Amino acid sequence: MTKKRILLKIGSNTLTKETNQISRGKIEDIARQIATLKDDYEFIIVSSGAIAAAKQFVKLEHHGAEINVKQALAAIGQPHLMRIYQENFRELGLLTSQCLLSYSDFENVDAKANIKNTINVLVANNFIPIINENDTVATDEIQFGDNDKLAALTAALLQVDLLVIATNTDGIYTKESLAVNTPKTIESVIGTQSLQQEISTLKSSHGTGGMQSKIEAATIAQSAGIETWIVNGLRDNFITDAIKGISKHTKIKH
Repeated sequence: MTKKRILLKIGSNTLTKETNQISRGKIEDIARQIATLKDDYEFIIVSSGAIAAAKQFVKLEHHGAEINVKQALAAIGQPHLMRIYQENFRELGLLTSQCLLSYSDFENVDAKANIKNTINVLVANNFIPIINENDTVATDEIQFGDNDKLAALTAALLQVDLLVIATNTDGIYTKESLAVNTPKTIESVIGTQSLQQEISTLKSSHGTGGMQSKIEAATIAQSAGIETWIVNGLRDNFITDAIKGISKHTKIKH
């Protein structure tokens, strides 16, 4: 049986459970779900969190631009982040590997082929690739989108079966429901065009301000024929519950 391939994108909000430090419990929750699903699914992870990991250990003096400090924090935090993944995943018999990419890699034919070949070899040998932007040489993820675009480009390159973006809401809420503070999830939609109207003018305490980059990511995935799910990563069992259809989340079909 051919396994389905899922690209799971996990942002800093999910990894820290909206605190100031990486949550080992959340990474353990993710590992446990992948261990449960590994007979039917292959996983590739795009993970933020390097800067959050560094902030647990150091406070850097500002010598130069703020972005340079964040890049330095990313360089310090990335090994710590990978160590936490490695320790928690290994306890459940899961092997991990690190891949650092930059957006320029996706503009180079040879680099794209190398990324695809390397990740396919890793997955074939039961290593879960954990991908982050190479923040020490690139600033897009730090400045713009918490790796949503990187996840979508990677999903398209690898032709995965499903892109799952973990966020801090039960998917995308209707603008009307947020206006009266009773969030209602848009459970299924074809394409992203109608979603723009739902998020364009309203920001709330429910985190809709961060949805623009997720919709842009879903648009990239859609153009590659890939379905996107936006799920609440703060909940336990958020992957397995979404697959079973017992959690509220948004499916963006192509």
